[in-house]
Amino acid sequence: MRLLPHPATEDIELTEVLRALADPVRLKIVARLATVGTMTCGEATDHLGVHKSTASHHLRALREAGVVCTKQEGRLKYINLRRDDLDARFPGLIDSILTASRDDSAAAVSGDQPVPAASGDDPTLIAAGERGRR
Repeated sequence: MRLLPHPATEDIELTEVLRALADPVRLKIVARLATVGTMTCGEATDHLGVHKSTASHHLRALREAGVVCTKQEGRLKYINLRRDDLDARFPGLIDSILTASRDDSAAAVSGDQPVPAASGDDPTLIAAGERGRR
C-alpha cells in the first residue's frame, strides 16, 4: 500500500485545517468519514453530487491540509480521517466543528436559523423576527 504525501502531525497548521473545512462539500466528506471510518475515495464522495474531478480536488485539499490520510492500494485509494493526529495537535477541534455542523444542518432543516443582529437593532424584535422594525 502506497501512502500519498501529506503533512506530518507536527506540520499540520490550524489555518489550513480551517480553510479546508470551510467548504461545505469537504465538511460533508469529513462528517461521513467521522461516522463511517475508512472508505474508498468513491464511497466518500459518491453522495455529494459533484463531478469526479471536483471530488478529487476536495479530497486533495483535505489531504494537503492534514485532515485526511490517503493510501493507494492498486487502483483504489482509501481515505480516513486523521482524528488522532488532529486531536493531538488541536484537542477537541474536529468534534467541535462536526457538532456545530450538525447543529447548523438541523437548524436549516427546521427553519430555526438565527438572525444575525445588526448594530442598532432591538434584540427583542430580532427574536420575534422583526429585524429593523421599531
